[in-house]
Amino acid sequence: MTRLGKLVVAACAAALLVAGLPLLTPAPAQAATDRWASWSPITGTSNAYATSVQQRSAGFPAAAVATDSRANVQLPSGASTFLGATTPPGQKYGSSVGSPYLALRPKVDNASGPSTTTYTFDRPTPDTGWAFVLGDIDADQVRVTALDAAGEPVPAAEVDSWFKGGFNYAGGADQPTWNAGTSTLVGNPTATDTDGATGWFEPDVRLRSLTLVFTRRAGFPVYQTWFVSRARPIGGAVAVASGTCAVEDTVLTLVSPSGDPLGSVSPDAAGDYDLGEFATQSGYTVRVTAPPGCAVVGASARAVDNRGNDGSPASRADFTVRQVVPQPISGTVTDPSGAPVAGVSVTLTRPDASVVTLTTGPDGGYLFDDNPVDAGYSIAIAVPDGYVPGPGGTVIGGLAVGATPITGQDFTIRSLPDVSGRGTGGGDGLGSVPVRLTPTGGGPVVTTVTDGDGRYTFPRVDADSYTISIEPPEGYTGTTTRDAVVGSVDVTGQDFALVRPGAASGQVSDDDGPVAGVTVTVDGPGAPVAVDTDAAGGYFVDDLDPGAHTATVTAPTATTCGEPPPCPSRPPRPGRSVGAWTSSCSRPRPSPRPPRRPRPRVHPRPPRRPRPPRRRRRTGPRRRPRPHPPTGVRARETAPVSPTPGAPRCCCWSWPAR
Repeated sequence: MTRLGKLVVAACAAALLVAGLPLLTPAPAQAATDRWASWSPITGTSNAYATSVQQRSAGFPAAAVATDSRANVQLPSGASTFLGATTPPGQKYGSSVGSPYLALRPKVDNASGPSTTTYTFDRPTPDTGWAFVLGDIDADQVRVTALDAAGEPVPAAEVDSWFKGGFNYAGGADQPTWNAGTSTLVGNPTATDTDGATGWFEPDVRLRSLTLVFTRRAGFPVYQTWFVSRARPIGGAVAVASGTCAVEDTVLTLVSPSGDPLGSVSPDAAGDYDLGEFATQSGYTVRVTAPPGCAVVGASARAVDNRGNDGSPASRADFTVRQVVPQPISGTVTDPSGAPVAGVSVTLTRPDASVVTLTTGPDGGYLFDDNPVDAGYSIAIAVPDGYVPGPGGTVIGGLAVGATPITGQDFTIRSLPDVSGRGTGGGDGLGSVPVRLTPTGGGPVVTTVTDGDGRYTFPRVDADSYTISIEPPEGYTGTTTRDAVVGSVDVTGQDFALVRPGAASGQVSDDDGPVAGVTVTVDGPGAPVAVDTDAAGGYFVDDLDPGAHTATVTAPTATTCGEPPPCPSRPPRPGRSVGAWTSSCSRPRPSPRPPRRPRPRVHPRPPRRPRPPRRRRRTGPRRRPRPHPPTGVRARETAPVSPTPGAPRCCCWSWPAR
């Protein structure tokens, strides 16, 4: 088991993510394309830590991290422990030297107290071009589960396809084993503490969350987690078809697969543009805004895919602009707040019945030019999903083109209301929890996933009656469904307050160290729960009702045989006193002992005739007393008895718990 420091020191440069919509500058020709993730500072306390991880490839969503690992949770710098360039992930993504990683522990240091760490991504991840690495898997194991972009569990067979193999980054022979059926990375068979045993994974589906369940098998284990992603460039060119257009005044905007603007750039004087390097995935969109006095020829938005090689045709979006030909007809599509709505389909119908269709640009604008002077033009919009027409409707007709441009042909559309709420556990937000919206009268079920703070939103929901349900994480209970009626305004506050049964853990020890096999009873609200300590003296009890609980230790009875005093003529019955001796040694009995059935006596038993005590001569050597009982228990001498018929008599000492 590495203890956070073994190899060599180096540094790693961090790439800046696009924030907001800055005007991007072209990336250097030799820019790094593979980057190890960065982490925010750890917050919280033992069994309730939080942080976040950000892949350094622009466009890759950040993830909120929540873990119930026990202390001490760390973010080592990666200067002394790292994945070298010769390791399998290092050969593909480069060395992780100088890049931090997360070091976590079990919830409790026994086999029944695993820690659960959940990574909840802000948006679905790319479906390729990234990996996570689990290091120092030897005397422990990690189970891998995930939710896909729709919030559904990823099947074990799919998770199995992510596993790329095991290796040892420290150069040792030990490697973990992958169990495809249980999606678990398991350390060596003997649970021996070693260094550098590692496995790595490359997901190939979009994920909303990733969960790692870490279980101790022996010792006091720690495991390590790295993330890495690949970036590739996105670019293209803008050509001028006719007239005079200042091509360098064209604006290109990159939109993520989730619809979030990632940045904008303008081309050089030759029309070439480079938006920079972004996380490799399909589903990006590049939108163009023509220079003043110019119009876009053809489509104003194109899809790009940068999963191939640098500069591949799929990663480029080329556009053509030209000087506006009289007379233009133009306008915008916005929501009631005035925010532009991009990508709305707009159709112009001319007097000769010919039609032209285009989509609104990033500014919500559209422009049709080269319209002959005539009357009878009309414009119509197709309202996108999740919106309804505004008060002005969807058609503007009766337009006549004359000597001047026609402007201001604007449309307003209104988004449908959102349904939102929060899922909490004990007051804290629960991330990565599936939430489902089901129409009461039947219809498609929509699923989303709570974010790192437990919040969820169903955007643009049709007016109807619905049932909202939440899928509680393992160990949580509470009300999991509620009804909601959606009208014309947002429906907020659809919250779920779950509770998680408590847990108690600890260790029983004496002066000589941990004590195994001791019964610990945890009592409080609900029924008492009894467990025996494991080989390390540890115990763990979960599923406890909220409230105060008391743990009581029942020490085992320790016995040893020493030099007996003179024995009575016959062994006393258990529990009877003979002088200063109390009989408690006897044959083992089932626990708990069943009650005896009373037997009625018809006649009283006559008193026995007293017999003089007899001494028996010991023929064998005297037994030496065994070590004194553990500290914390009280000794009580007991009468000599014969546990087994025919066996030598002895004096047994018993030390029941205080």
